[in-house]
Amino acid sequence: MSENTPGTPQIDPNVPPFTQAQPVPPRPDTGFHSPPPYQPFPPSYQRNPHSPPSSSSGCGKAAVLGCVVLFVLGIVGVCLLVGTVFLFSVATDAFDEIIGEKEEKTVSEKFVSGNRNADKKIVILTIEGVITNEADGFIAKQIRRAQSDTNVKAVVLRVESPGGTMSGSDYYLHLLKQMKAKRKIPLVVSMGSIAASGGYYVSMAGDEIYAEPSTITGSIGVIASLFNASDLFKMIGIEPNLITSGRHKAMGSFTKPMSEEERAIWQQLIDDNFARFKQIIREGREDFEKAPEELDKLATGQIYTANEAVANKLIDKIGYLDDAVEQAGKRATLDEEDDYKVIRYTPKLSALDTLLEARSPNKLLSTKTVSEITTPKIYLMYPYVLPADGTE
Repeated sequence: MSENTPGTPQIDPNVPPFTQAQPVPPRPDTGFHSPPPYQPFPPSYQRNPHSPPSSSSGCGKAAVLGCVVLFVLGIVGVCLLVGTVFLFSVATDAFDEIIGEKEEKTVSEKFVSGNRNADKKIVILTIEGVITNEADGFIAKQIRRAQSDTNVKAVVLRVESPGGTMSGSDYYLHLLKQMKAKRKIPLVVSMGSIAASGGYYVSMAGDEIYAEPSTITGSIGVIASLFNASDLFKMIGIEPNLITSGRHKAMGSFTKPMSEEERAIWQQLIDDNFARFKQIIREGREDFEKAPEELDKLATGQIYTANEAVANKLIDKIGYLDDAVEQAGKRATLDEEDDYKVIRYTPKLSALDTLLEARSPNKLLSTKTVSEITTPKIYLMYPYVLPADGTE
């Protein structure tokens, strides 16, 4: 047997030729090579665990940017919508005020009890907190609304107040009496936890006065709270220079001591207003009209419990708000509860009032109230809410 050349396949003579592996002629080199064996992760794509993480793709950045743009556009859209609604509301309020319907739209009715579908009404008017003189305030709006509504057949005046300024108390009493005279409807007073001084003053509009068992009332008197800070100014090195047109123009200023002449003038103001206070009580309480000396004994500024007030004829009966409402219905000949509904008024703030945080009708220490009680004025007020030293 001849020697086989290297690379030549061996042929076994004992195996038939057709079963033997036939030699495969070499394929001509065309420049194409068979792919390498399959590998799950080619070496070039295998991640080195020690290599830093890859940066975000361009598509991810575009998505984040798009979300931010949409968010900003959404905020702008909401702001434009709110602004449009606000401007429309302000324009509507201004138009209502021009045509005279502002009063009706700033006070809304809230159902309390009775027959919701009844036309006849008993309205609960509320005077709460420190009384100040606000001709266009919520108290005045309530009274005017009740006066203009012909379906209102009786009024219950709910008083929850330690008093306030003399002018404010007198003004609201005037409005209440005016309403009664024009509408000829009964008015029953219901005192809350406190109805003292100016709170008692406005109660004189009532045909009948109820007080709760725990009510504090009375404090019949007038007070002016004045301060002298001249020693404080000297201590901190401030010397006020007051230039006036007359010697009494700066009367009551806290930058200087009060002279005896000025004190006498203030005392005369107090006495005159005190005389008016007692006159109002005599007009509102028939017993004191007949015996004014009895009122003089009570009008010392003292406060009274409900039992003491009944005994001294300052009020008529002890009872709660429901009792006062029932009595008002009887006085208006509304004997059946189905004949009427009981409502109270609530403030309806305009968009501008809401934005500017308009005063609430029941704020005890609003900016206006603080300004009122720190300015030299004549007060019908129980002194616990008034900066005073308690002297008369």
